[in-house]
Amino acid sequence: MPRPLKIDFVSDVSCPWCIIGLRGLEEALARTEGVVAADIHFQPFELNPQMAPEGENIGEHIARKYGSTPEQSAANRQMIRDRAADLGFAMNSSADSRIYNTFDAHRLLHWAEIEGKQAALKHALFTAYFTDQQDPSNADVLVAAAEKAGLDGAAAREVLSSGRYADEVRAAEQLWQSRGINSVPAIIIEDKWLISGGQPPEAFEQALREIAAQAA
Repeated sequence: MPRPLKIDFVSDVSCPWCIIGLRGLEEALARTEGVVAADIHFQPFELNPQMAPEGENIGEHIARKYGSTPEQSAANRQMIRDRAADLGFAMNSSADSRIYNTFDAHRLLHWAEIEGKQAALKHALFTAYFTDQQDPSNADVLVAAAEKAGLDGAAAREVLSSGRYADEVRAAEQLWQSRGINSVPAIIIEDKWLISGGQPPEAFEQALREIAAQAA
């Protein structure tokens, strides 16, 4: 009988390693079907909580934040695109891409969990931002992602316009930061085991098998 495992996936929808990590985890879960029964909860983390409404060019942002040269940024983008492609995800970022504030996306994800559609919305948001190069702080983009995930568009727009779930998202962000999470993706299993970064499926699979055996 599969071992139930609660998995908290702490991430941001503007984090390329988060979709790489998610696809790696999902592939590992497919490989461990019959061994593990995962209950995944997506937890909020903002890479750039102070980002201006218009966003910022990705190259300028990386240079300012990490001191990377344009050549280093381009090489890193290509490496990330290749890793994502290996997992079946199209990442179309370029030197002209922008990074945006994602707080409203996290509010919508909080609501989507209540509605039982959180994973579908998470994937829709990753696709909107990385594949389609859309602005995840834009209400129309968010509503379209919600509808793609099977959620009611009018209800999604009401969540966004009302400011609902802001306190809950802030509290969750602070909780995970207080537990030492300062980079993402961070995958916490059964409130006990931590897997950091966009690991390949093989690493997730090994960890899941070992944790399931220990939990048993």
